[in-house]
Amino acid sequence: MDQKRIWAPWRMAYIAGDGGAAGAAAEPSAWLDGADRHCFLCRAAAQYADEAAARRESLVVRTGERTVTLLNRYPYNNGHLLLAPRRHVGAFHELSDDEHLEAARTLVHFTVRLSELIRAEGFNIGLNLGRVAGAGVPGHLHWHLVPRWQGDANFMPVTADARVISQSLEALWQAVVED
Repeated sequence: MDQKRIWAPWRMAYIAGDGGAAGAAAEPSAWLDGADRHCFLCRAAAQYADEAAARRESLVVRTGERTVTLLNRYPYNNGHLLLAPRRHVGAFHELSDDEHLEAARTLVHFTVRLSELIRAEGFNIGLNLGRVAGAGVPGHLHWHLVPRWQGDANFMPVTADARVISQSLEALWQAVVED
């Protein structure tokens, strides 16, 4: 099958590794202890002089005491969220009980919220531990929360080798963000 090309210039910052994945323009006013300054999840969890602008730029929809939740810039489906501990930790067993609990409660919260907001009918929730297991950021573990709908595996991936996302990240961020 002939693979189609989709022009996506917004991905260049990610490919080039220049920090364009999240929060690249504003420099944090304070990093959390142990943060990796090259990690986009640590950058999303950092503190900023203009918190509202930084949250919007990083696509952060919720910051808890121990976790941060943001839209995935490269979603598998509309509404794809990433949930991570705020501290830079890559091993599941290194999470505290409080981090585990807040992460679980936040996942529950967003499954309900996305069911109501974008009428998700189901979810895939995944955690890839280690590079060989598919972790794109092996040093900072994070869950993927991917909304699903009946029939969302349409003809595009099969016949066009492409996936269609029906809502812009900006519009979704505005709908999901929590003040």
